Amino acid sequence: MTFRGLLAAAALLGLAACSTTPTRPVAGTSPTPPVAGTPSPYSCDYKALDNGGAFYKDDGPMAGIPANIDLIPEPVPRWEPLHKWANRPYTVLGLSFTPLAAPGSSVETGMGSWYGRKFHGQKTSIGESYNMFAMTAASPVLPLPSYARVTNVENGRSVVVRVNDRGPFHKGRVMDLSFLAACRLGYAMKGSAQLKVESLMPADAPTSVLAQAKPQTDAPLPFDGDPKPVPVANTAAGVYLQLAAFSSLANAESFRQHYASMLDGDSAKLVVQSSGAIHRVRIGPYPDRQSALAAAEALTGQHNLQAVIAR
Repeated sequence: MTFRGLLAAAALLGLAACSTTPTRPVAGTSPTPPVAGTPSPYSCDYKALDNGGAFYKDDGPMAGIPANIDLIPEPVPRWEPLHKWANRPYTVLGLSFTPLAAPGSSVETGMGSWYGRKFHGQKTSIGESYNMFAMTAASPVLPLPSYARVTNVENGRSVVVRVNDRGPFHKGRVMDLSFLAACRLGYAMKGSAQLKVESLMPADAPTSVLAQAKPQTDAPLPFDGDPKPVPVANTAAGVYLQLAAFSSLANAESFRQHYASMLDGDSAKLVVQSSGAIHRVRIGPYPDRQSALAAAEALTGQHNLQAVIAR
């Protein structure tokens, strides 16, 4: 079994786990996102590199991409009972994750990757066989199975995928797409890209499930430069780094909880500081500005987080 297979198995055990020719977009434009269940407007153009790189050797597509690959439709979100074991809290590689209770309540932006032939045919976290030529994805926290719209922030391409696996387990990564999904989004040759992942609630979901979903429509507010100090109980004086600001306290807390699992020993320093209707997520305090700047550089490089000095 491969390393990812071992991870999937470990996670599962730890959890108790019509065909019309597609329209091609004009170069340099971002076409309207396709309707789920129809062929994609994005062609899958991929050329394996011959530089001996381990990534492409291990995870590139097998010899011969299916001839009808551009006609494979996107999935139509529909309600599926959640897997009994694969939605329980779990720990992999020292990182702990708590899957969301219901779909449709998460919008997240971060680095995404993809996986291919190395895992083709292996079991996913819910026991299905992984198909690199299907429109699927792996998420560390989205409910299994569920659906998500994934957008490549760089080029605007957008697709719908069915989430049926756990991963990736690298810090700062939000999703692993199948080869086909990543190829349509235009980053299969690069290996990773900045993605926006929107969990989708199927129209036929039971009323009990709809009641659990609380859509997060509150995007982080722009950084406010060097804001004035915000009084916080039991907080020592010092220099803070601000990571995000929200108008919703619930969304600020969700952001804090998400990144707390990635910051190791610094997680205890991650706090929500509220002032009126603005809720800022900050980390600190640091003893001086130099220490805070060093931490900001590490956060930017390791976790793809923006950070500004906030005294």
